[in-house]
Amino acid sequence: MLRQEDNELLTRVGPGTPMGALLRHYWMPTLLSEELPEPGCAPVRTTLFGEKLVVFRDHNDNIGAIEEFCAHRGSSLFLGRNESEDSPDGQCGLRCVYHGWKYSYDGRCIDQPNEPKAKQFKDKIQLTAYPAREHGGVIWIYMGPKEAIPPLPEYEWTLVPETHRYISKRRHFSNFMQCVDGTLDSSHVTFLHADAPLWHPSWTHQMKGARKNVLAPPEINVRSTDFGLLVGARRDSENNMDYWRITNWIMPSNVTVPRDDDEPIGAHIFVPIDDETTWAWNISYVPDRPLSHRERTFYQTGGHIHAEMIPGTFDPVRNKENDYLINRDLQRTVAFTGISGIVMQDAAVQESMGPIADRSREHLGSADTALVAARRRLMAEARALRDTGALPSGRDPQSHHLRSISAVLPKNADWLQETIELRAVDVASYRRAAE
Repeated sequence: MLRQEDNELLTRVGPGTPMGALLRHYWMPTLLSEELPEPGCAPVRTTLFGEKLVVFRDHNDNIGAIEEFCAHRGSSLFLGRNESEDSPDGQCGLRCVYHGWKYSYDGRCIDQPNEPKAKQFKDKIQLTAYPAREHGGVIWIYMGPKEAIPPLPEYEWTLVPETHRYISKRRHFSNFMQCVDGTLDSSHVTFLHADAPLWHPSWTHQMKGARKNVLAPPEINVRSTDFGLLVGARRDSENNMDYWRITNWIMPSNVTVPRDDDEPIGAHIFVPIDDETTWAWNISYVPDRPLSHRERTFYQTGGHIHAEMIPGTFDPVRNKENDYLINRDLQRTVAFTGISGIVMQDAAVQESMGPIADRSREHLGSADTALVAARRRLMAEARALRDTGALPSGRDPQSHHLRSISAVLPKNADWLQETIELRAVDVASYRRAAE
């Protein structure tokens, strides 16, 4: 369990908080590229770390991420006109529809048409603006100090061809740390994502060797690294072998989940909207082949680690307002939870804890080793940044060049040494292919 003051440190992310300051030192995925499909398209509003923003792509293809409200009278710039250089003032920018004040992608006020030229003071007006870049099918925003801006991340899914990945995001109604805890928890898979017959005494189906003892509790091994954690979950396999699933946690909230055989690798990034709401990013990708039409259709309809969305929104069809459409007959006969979809099973239990889980009431065991290590790492680095200015880890793209894997290894094998080559990402080959 955590002391209440530690839980506050871990979960509060607004301006001026230690964890908020830590998270702002990373590039955060904010919009799908398709949300800003072309220069001059409509702006999009979003919220990160409690700050309301408008993101737009101007007619020169510059991406701006600026505070949402006009400096004049506070009207929302989401209503604004995205104007080209053909406009009367001859400049690209977002014009407020209330009185016509206009802003460039970097937040500068560049026109005040409701003021006589002799009395204009546009050069004194500057909206808060953050660097924004497009990379790997995503618009990323950096909200930390400009002097500490890192390179863009190089997670493997950002480097593969567009045909090899599928990206979705959804609004999740709890603090971001409940999401991180969930993805670092290997033992919950045995229950939350299980088939109901596994837990029925009359069930006689035999599983494949690597997964035969899926009901056995995993042995959790955690190694601290320069980027975060490597988490190895070991289960007994047949023929005196061990089945390992090795998960990467890259600071502060990026988790990749291993695949079996030719299945896709799953990746997650959890970005706080505010203390009680999170953008949950989910990526399915395959390093060595394009995704099939069947796979893409499956993901679009809520398969793998994606969710079926209410049309025109990023809110899932299955949600807390309708009890995630839980089906008790399905729970008895097919799925352990009666809830369809892996991520919505996750969402149901995480959101059921309340917007911010009270970790002072937990009773943790050995199965929780990884999430305890992640919490400690986040709190330690948030304190170090606050107290000494030490920059947080996991910002170097070189540390992103690894993948999560599953493997069957001999008993007592060194799981880290035996899987070095399997976990390595050949970044050079991606760069050659992109040239």
